Amino acid sequence: MVFFDTGSVKKKEIKDRYDIVVVGAGPAGLASAIYARRAGLSVLVVEKAIEGGYVNLTHLVENYPGFPKISGEELASKFKEHAESFGADIYNAEVVKLEVQENKKVVELDDGKKIEAPVVIVATGANPKRLNVPGEKEFFGRGVSYCATCDGYLFAGKDIVVVGGGDSACDESIFLSNIVNKITMVQLLETLTAAKVLQERVLNNPKIEVIYNSTVKEIRGKDKVEEVVIENVKTGETKVLKTEGVFIFIGLDPNSKLLEGLVELDPYGYVITDENMETSIKGLYAVGDVRKKNLRQIVTAVADGAIAVEHAAKHYF
Repeated sequence: MVFFDTGSVKKKEIKDRYDIVVVGAGPAGLASAIYARRAGLSVLVVEKAIEGGYVNLTHLVENYPGFPKISGEELASKFKEHAESFGADIYNAEVVKLEVQENKKVVELDDGKKIEAPVVIVATGANPKRLNVPGEKEFFGRGVSYCATCDGYLFAGKDIVVVGGGDSACDESIFLSNIVNKITMVQLLETLTAAKVLQERVLNNPKIEVIYNSTVKEIRGKDKVEEVVIENVKTGETKVLKTEGVFIFIGLDPNSKLLEGLVELDPYGYVITDENMETSIKGLYAVGDVRKKNLRQIVTAVADGAIAVEHAAKHYF
């Protein structure tokens, strides 16, 4: 999947000042835009890739209220349509700098534009975490993937390895089991950590085998992935698994670089906010997966956006 929205290629005219600028057009960012417009505030959403964010890479969403089953791509599209129907401006660009001045913030884009706003909401999300093992970078796109929906079809009828044991790893393994011949899940812990319903589906799936207490040490091959070396973290024993694909779902790294040196971050790079989503700088908010929180789900991301805008509307306008 090319992470780019051709619908955003046509650059629209945008103003040089808005009430609120939202950085990132995932669920949290688009919810922020919807609530901003409902509050009568002008809002610009800046997105460097595709509207809807990481949700687009989820093949099936089953826990968003009102939609018992919906594809991530369709849900993301509905978020975008909803925000635009309320009059939110959505602009395809990357924010390269955020400057905090006395009574305003200045957002600088990679096309040279500078946008002023008294309130900025950072909704930049998080990216898939890497294993950082030999072969991972070298074989990316040649057997190593972080997106089942994007690349699953390339492994039809083949044997693959899935790394991880949480919600994403289990959910994507279930999806991939409809395409591939066999899945070997490599889980660092003694048990799976996904929601019980997902664990049950994985453990009852004849195409999926789980290897516990193990980690991937190396990904090997010639022109493409051919095998992985795994190590039992308790015994130190290593084993080679023949495979044609490695799908990695071991968590997320926050996209908080824009805020480094500006606001307080936790040791993992997540943005620390108060209960209103406001950072240590007044009028600067962080919502969704980029902020420190206990639960990272679509529904909590949307709630973050609503809370941030409600607070901003009452305190800064």
